[in-house]
Amino acid sequence: MRRPLLLATTNPGKLSELRLLAEGLEVLSPREVAGLPPVEESESTLEGNARKKALAWASASGLVTLADDSGLFVEALGGRPGVHSARYAAGDDATRVARLLEEMRDVPDARRGACFRCVLCLAAPSGRSVVEEGVWGGEVTHEPRGSSGFGYDPVLLLPVLGRTVAELTPEEKGRLSHRAQAFARMQPWLAAYRQGSWP
Repeated sequence: MRRPLLLATTNPGKLSELRLLAEGLEVLSPREVAGLPPVEESESTLEGNARKKALAWASASGLVTLADDSGLFVEALGGRPGVHSARYAAGDDATRVARLLEEMRDVPDARRGACFRCVLCLAAPSGRSVVEEGVWGGEVTHEPRGSSGFGYDPVLLLPVLGRTVAELTPEEKGRLSHRAQAFARMQPWLAAYRQGSWP
Protein backbone atom coordinates (compact mmCIF):
# COMPACT_ATOMS: atom_id res chain seq x y z
CA MET A 1 0.00 0.00 0.00
CA ARG A 2 1.36 3.41 -1.00
CA ARG A 3 1.92 5.96 1.73
CA PRO A 4 -0.08 9.21 1.49
CA LEU A 5 1.48 12.56 0.68
CA LEU A 6 -0.51 15.78 0.86
CA LEU A 7 0.51 18.44 -1.67
CA ALA A 8 0.01 21.87 -0.13
CA THR A 9 -0.98 23.81 -3.22
CA THR A 10 -4.24 24.74 -4.91
CA ASN A 11 -2.47 25.85 -8.11
CA PRO A 12 -3.57 23.38 -10.84
CA GLY A 13 -0.31 23.77 -12.76
CA LYS A 14 1.81 23.01 -9.71
CA LEU A 15 -0.41 20.07 -8.72
CA SER A 16 -0.02 18.55 -12.15
CA GLU A 17 3.78 18.92 -12.12
CA LEU A 18 4.17 17.67 -8.55
CA ARG A 19 1.97 14.61 -9.18
CA LEU A 20 4.26 13.60 -12.04
CA LEU A 21 7.30 13.89 -9.79
CA ALA A 22 5.98 12.12 -6.65
CA GLU A 23 6.08 8.55 -7.91
CA GLY A 24 5.29 5.69 -5.59
CA LEU A 25 3.17 7.71 -3.17
CA GLU A 26 -0.58 8.23 -2.85
CA VAL A 27 -0.67 11.91 -3.74
CA LEU A 28 -3.55 13.87 -2.22
CA SER A 29 -4.68 17.35 -3.20
CA PRO A 30 -6.15 19.82 -0.68
CA ARG A 31 -9.63 19.11 -2.10
CA GLU A 32 -9.33 15.52 -0.87
CA VAL A 33 -8.52 16.44 2.75
CA ALA A 34 -11.02 18.10 5.08
CA GLY A 35 -10.26 20.71 7.72
CA LEU A 36 -7.25 22.42 6.19
CA PRO A 37 -6.86 26.00 7.43
CA PRO A 38 -6.06 28.86 5.06
CA VAL A 39 -2.37 29.74 5.19
CA GLU A 40 -1.29 33.24 4.21
CA GLU A 41 2.01 33.40 2.34
CA SER A 42 3.26 36.25 4.50
CA GLU A 43 6.92 35.29 4.90
CA SER A 44 9.71 37.28 3.26
CA THR A 45 11.40 34.25 1.65
CA LEU A 46 10.34 31.27 -0.47
CA GLU A 47 11.67 28.95 2.23
CA GLY A 48 9.62 30.70 4.89
CA ASN A 49 6.40 30.36 2.91
CA ALA A 50 7.02 26.73 1.95
CA ARG A 51 7.85 25.75 5.53
CA LYS A 52 4.85 27.65 6.93
CA LYS A 53 2.40 25.93 4.55
CA ALA A 54 3.88 22.45 4.97
CA LEU A 55 3.94 22.57 8.78
CA ALA A 56 0.44 24.07 9.06
CA TRP A 57 -1.20 21.49 6.83
CA ALA A 58 0.79 18.55 8.21
CA SER A 59 -0.37 19.51 11.70
CA ALA A 60 -4.00 20.01 10.63
CA SER A 61 -4.26 16.86 8.50
CA GLY A 62 -2.02 14.43 10.36
CA LEU A 63 -0.37 13.69 7.00
CA VAL A 64 3.17 14.14 5.75
CA THR A 65 2.88 17.24 3.57
CA LEU A 66 4.92 18.66 0.73
CA ALA A 67 4.70 22.41 0.05
CA ASP A 68 6.46 24.53 -2.48
CA ASP A 69 6.93 28.20 -3.01
CA SER A 70 8.45 29.48 -6.20
CA GLY A 71 9.00 32.68 -8.08
CA LEU A 72 10.73 34.53 -10.87
CA PHE A 73 13.73 36.60 -9.78
CA VAL A 74 14.81 39.28 -12.27
CA GLU A 75 18.26 40.81 -11.89
CA ALA A 76 17.39 44.21 -13.40
CA LEU A 77 14.44 44.54 -10.99
CA GLY A 78 16.51 43.81 -7.88
CA GLY A 79 15.07 40.29 -7.66
CA ARG A 80 11.44 41.25 -8.15
CA PRO A 81 8.82 39.87 -8.49
CA GLY A 82 10.51 37.12 -6.43
CA VAL A 83 8.56 35.95 -3.41
CA HIS A 84 5.61 38.09 -4.58
CA SER A 85 5.45 36.51 -8.07
CA ALA A 86 1.89 35.20 -7.66
CA ARG A 87 0.73 38.59 -6.32
CA TYR A 88 2.77 40.85 -8.61
CA ALA A 89 -0.39 42.27 -10.19
CA ALA A 90 -4.07 41.72 -9.56
CA GLY A 91 -5.64 39.40 -12.10
CA ASP A 92 -4.41 36.39 -14.03
CA ASP A 93 -1.03 35.15 -15.30
CA ALA A 94 -1.30 37.25 -18.47
CA THR A 95 -1.78 40.40 -16.39
CA ARG A 96 1.32 39.67 -14.31
CA VAL A 97 3.36 38.90 -17.43
CA ALA A 98 2.22 42.15 -19.01
CA ARG A 99 3.28 44.15 -15.96
CA LEU A 100 6.69 42.47 -15.95
CA LEU A 101 7.28 43.18 -19.64
CA GLU A 102 6.22 46.80 -19.18
CA GLU A 103 8.74 47.23 -16.34
CA MET A 104 11.41 45.58 -18.50
CA ARG A 105 10.57 47.52 -21.67
CA ASP A 106 13.74 49.64 -21.72
CA VAL A 107 16.11 47.06 -20.22
CA PRO A 108 18.75 45.96 -22.77
CA ASP A 109 19.29 42.30 -23.60
CA ALA A 110 22.54 42.16 -21.65
CA ARG A 111 20.69 42.97 -18.42
CA ARG A 112 17.64 40.73 -18.79
CA GLY A 113 19.00 37.82 -16.73
CA ALA A 114 16.48 36.05 -14.51
CA CYS A 115 15.81 32.74 -12.87
CA PHE A 116 12.98 30.63 -11.57
CA ARG A 117 13.57 29.41 -8.00
CA CYS A 118 11.61 26.70 -6.22
CA VAL A 119 11.83 25.75 -2.56
CA LEU A 120 10.20 22.51 -1.40
CA CYS A 121 9.47 21.69 2.23
CA LEU A 122 8.53 18.20 3.39
CA ALA A 123 6.93 18.29 6.82
CA ALA A 124 5.60 15.69 9.25
CA PRO A 125 2.78 16.18 11.78
CA SER A 126 5.45 15.94 14.49
CA GLY A 127 6.92 19.23 13.26
CA ARG A 128 9.99 17.70 11.65
CA SER A 129 10.78 19.18 8.24
CA VAL A 130 13.39 19.28 5.48
CA VAL A 131 13.90 21.86 2.73
CA GLU A 132 15.44 21.58 -0.76
CA GLU A 133 15.80 24.13 -3.57
CA GLY A 134 16.14 24.28 -7.35
CA VAL A 135 17.17 27.18 -9.61
CA TRP A 136 16.59 27.51 -13.38
CA GLY A 137 18.31 30.42 -15.08
CA GLY A 138 17.51 32.27 -18.29
CA GLU A 139 16.59 35.66 -19.71
CA VAL A 140 13.37 37.67 -19.85
CA THR A 141 12.03 37.91 -23.41
CA HIS A 142 10.56 41.06 -24.98
CA GLU A 143 7.23 39.35 -25.61
CA PRO A 144 5.49 36.11 -24.55
CA ARG A 145 6.30 32.96 -26.53
CA GLY A 146 4.69 29.54 -26.29
CA SER A 147 1.44 28.16 -24.92
CA SER A 148 2.53 25.42 -22.54
CA GLY A 149 3.01 25.73 -18.79
CA PHE A 150 1.71 28.55 -16.61
CA GLY A 151 2.76 31.70 -14.77
CA TYR A 152 5.83 33.40 -16.22
CA ASP A 153 6.78 30.44 -18.44
CA PRO A 154 6.16 32.37 -21.70
CA VAL A 155 8.74 35.04 -20.85
CA LEU A 156 11.71 33.07 -19.49
CA LEU A 157 13.99 32.22 -22.40
CA LEU A 158 16.44 29.34 -21.97
CA PRO A 159 19.41 30.44 -24.12
CA VAL A 160 20.91 26.95 -24.38
CA LEU A 161 17.67 25.64 -25.93
CA GLY A 162 16.61 28.81 -27.74
CA ARG A 163 13.08 28.38 -26.39
CA THR A 164 11.02 29.80 -23.58
CA VAL A 165 9.77 27.53 -20.80
CA ALA A 166 6.29 27.75 -22.39
CA GLU A 167 7.73 26.31 -25.62
CA LEU A 168 8.91 23.13 -23.90
CA THR A 169 6.89 19.93 -23.75
CA PRO A 170 5.60 18.91 -20.31
CA GLU A 171 8.15 16.08 -20.36
CA GLU A 172 11.04 18.46 -21.06
CA LYS A 173 9.91 20.83 -18.33
CA GLY A 174 9.52 17.87 -15.98
CA ARG A 175 13.19 16.98 -16.51
CA LEU A 176 14.74 20.45 -16.47
CA SER A 177 12.69 22.83 -14.32
CA HIS A 178 13.51 24.44 -11.00
CA ARG A 179 10.74 22.32 -9.48
CA ALA A 180 12.23 19.14 -10.99
CA GLN A 181 15.66 20.07 -9.60
CA ALA A 182 14.24 20.66 -6.12
CA PHE A 183 12.33 17.39 -6.36
CA ALA A 184 15.50 15.52 -7.36
CA ARG A 185 17.19 16.84 -4.22
CA MET A 186 14.12 15.87 -2.17
CA GLN A 187 14.04 12.29 -3.51
CA PRO A 188 16.19 10.74 -0.75
CA TRP A 189 13.76 12.10 1.86
CA LEU A 190 10.72 10.91 -0.11
CA ALA A 191 12.36 7.49 -0.54
CA ALA A 192 12.98 7.32 3.20
CA TYR A 193 9.32 8.21 3.80
CA ARG A 194 8.15 5.54 1.32
CA GLN A 195 10.30 2.99 3.17
CA GLY A 196 9.08 4.05 6.61
CA SER A 197 12.41 5.45 7.83
CA TRP A 198 11.33 9.12 7.81
CA PRO A 199 10.19 11.01 9.84
